[in-house]
Amino acid sequence: MQEVYSVRLQIDVGRRCRINSSPLVSNIRLKMVDSQYYLPNDIGVSALECGEAFRLLSPQEKMYAHYLSRAAWYGGLAVLLQTSPESVDIFVLLQKIFRRQAPAELEKVATAAGLSSEDYQAFLVYAAGLYANMGNYKSFGDTKFIPNLPKDKFKALVWASQAFQEQSTEMEALWNSCSCLLYSLEDRQKQLGLGDKGITTYFSGNCCLEDAEVAQKFLDSKKLSAYNTRLFKKDNGGKVCYEVRLASAVQKDCAVEGECESCCGNYSFEDKEFIVRRGDYAPLMEKVCSYLQQAEVYAANENQKKMIEEYRRSFTLGSIEAHKEGSRYWIKDKGPIVESYIGFIESYRDPFGSRGEFEGFVAVVNKAMSERFAKLVSSAEVLLPELPWPREFEKDKFLKPDFTSLDVLTFAGSGIPAGINIPNYDDIRQSEGFKNVSLGNVLAVAYSTKKEKLTFLEEADKDLFLKWKSPSFEVQVGLHELLGHGSGKLFVEDDKGKFNFDQSKVINPETGELVSSWYRGSETWDSKFSTIASSYEECRAECVGLYLCLNKQVLSIFGHEGQDAMDVVYVNWLSMVRAGLLGLEFYTPESKSWRQAHMQARFVILRVLLEAGEGLVGLEEVTGQDGKPDARITVDRSKIPTVGKDAINSFLRKLQVYKATADVEGGRALYDKYSTVSDSGAHNFLRLRETVLLRKEARKMFVQANTRVNGDNVELVEYEGNAAGLIRSFTERFQDDADQLEADLLQLNRRDAPCWC
Repeated sequence: MQEVYSVRLQIDVGRRCRINSSPLVSNIRLKMVDSQYYLPNDIGVSALECGEAFRLLSPQEKMYAHYLSRAAWYGGLAVLLQTSPESVDIFVLLQKIFRRQAPAELEKVATAAGLSSEDYQAFLVYAAGLYANMGNYKSFGDTKFIPNLPKDKFKALVWASQAFQEQSTEMEALWNSCSCLLYSLEDRQKQLGLGDKGITTYFSGNCCLEDAEVAQKFLDSKKLSAYNTRLFKKDNGGKVCYEVRLASAVQKDCAVEGECESCCGNYSFEDKEFIVRRGDYAPLMEKVCSYLQQAEVYAANENQKKMIEEYRRSFTLGSIEAHKEGSRYWIKDKGPIVESYIGFIESYRDPFGSRGEFEGFVAVVNKAMSERFAKLVSSAEVLLPELPWPREFEKDKFLKPDFTSLDVLTFAGSGIPAGINIPNYDDIRQSEGFKNVSLGNVLAVAYSTKKEKLTFLEEADKDLFLKWKSPSFEVQVGLHELLGHGSGKLFVEDDKGKFNFDQSKVINPETGELVSSWYRGSETWDSKFSTIASSYEECRAECVGLYLCLNKQVLSIFGHEGQDAMDVVYVNWLSMVRAGLLGLEFYTPESKSWRQAHMQARFVILRVLLEAGEGLVGLEEVTGQDGKPDARITVDRSKIPTVGKDAINSFLRKLQVYKATADVEGGRALYDKYSTVSDSGAHNFLRLRETVLLRKEARKMFVQANTRVNGDNVELVEYEGNAAGLIRSFTERFQDDADQLEADLLQLNRRDAPCWC
């Protein structure tokens, strides 16, 4: 599970007056809605600094980090195939262009082809955005973005490029295959989703929610995880047939060397046929396994070696059980200098909430910051009883995890979070443990905000907000990851009828009666709560952070005492309610759906705190000095320890009780209630959403370094913090086998092309 930072760099112009619904405002809003599908030319792009941390590594550690990074980057290309039908073709088109002409050289060609400097910058920003998101849908929010220059200008540049001069037939075919979808903003293509609600390549185009549900039941019946799968629905002589495809280097479905039996084969389930097959992303999984094998040579200990062996087995055979075994060794690898994790991890972008997006990270421990997190871990057993649920609803034993601050060297996938709590396997987390990491160099860049670009706050709050935003978020991330995701028991009855709780004694604090529901057999949190699981759990973890940041011991661990500590608490709560308002950007009124788990969670918390009343949180619509709609959000800091704490206490207890007891109906009713965005009630959230869109700014993009072996040494290759630097980092990242890699990607994409219609 990941803690995703939420930074918005908006111009806040602040004269107060009530807004009215004028034609001018309507026109503003019409233009504003379209802008969310472009990346602006002035989007923030920053280099992710890791040079000092990398230089302090030993030669062996550098080699280990290098080969793990290579595995991560090649595996991360699978995200292109997990995002949209056109992402691979666009990626290959851009790679071919930029491999032959660097951005500076291509600019001269663009000028000669009739592009203005603004057009060319828009082209660079689009390319950088596609690389940073590993596809043409935003990793944070799941909306499509299209080039912010006319299609004919884009085409003119492709035709004028050296790549086109050398391979005109191939380049024209690439353009023809993706140019329509490149610019299309038909309703269904505006966002990721299942069925008529959006685009997904986790499911074939003819799948709907009912198909996802029956497939999940089938997987549960076979004790198969959905994490590394995709689902394709086909017609077999008038009978529905589902193909469950496992990500693996091996493409044979029979048992191969190293396994007793294969899970692949034909099955009948609820009058439907299921075929389980291997070989999804096979060429990419082969590369991942090859680089992992090279990394194993430089492993620091047996745990790392066994971890990598199991990862290789997982990606070779398509086995989640092997990945779970590798994760067990990863947990045992305490305090490594080079930390990493790789696999099909987070399910945020699967519309059903069960399939994992590939990601891999490699990072170096920041020892000074890690000391604070270690103190928090040591205090966990004292802090956990402070949470607002009975002892029986907490894990039988808190398994102290590693909690480190890391400087990211490599983070391959669709985006970079601020913190992570993994593995996501419930059975391991409940009984064997987990790890927490805070990504320090990501936080350092993400929160570099200027006062004049802060939205929706009172002028009097802005200086305090800027001073304490990063320190308060550090506290929030620590609590969110360690005691949020790391807390709470799931009541389970295993396949043998054994319970992990006393069903004759444990009382549900919400009903006052004995617990009457629980997880059975192979049921998991994700499989039971499916579409709301990710956001619900992020909300629970965020509430834990808000609740425990009021604890003086916690604040002291992070070095905050007296008035400073009070300011950290205030800014943390203020930041959360502001984030709840900003979250409206990620709500789609047409489908009444949320596109981002964390931002939905923060909106839910805003609703809970507004409902608490007594002036705790204030939210009003105003008009700014620019004459455009604006809003102001306030928190009465004197009421946080009373009204605020009581509200979070009650809500957090409900979240945990519904989760622990597998009460999907109760949990969904609660969460849907506060997730609702409407134009009725005390606040017109649909109108506020338009204001948020009007004043939003695109998220920053990060430029990551590459590593390169030179003899017995590993060199760090760094790039400028701009769109051109981001582009160069990607073209140089895959230059060793670029032609073959691009051919493999195109072949994988062509194979499944008929499935998206």
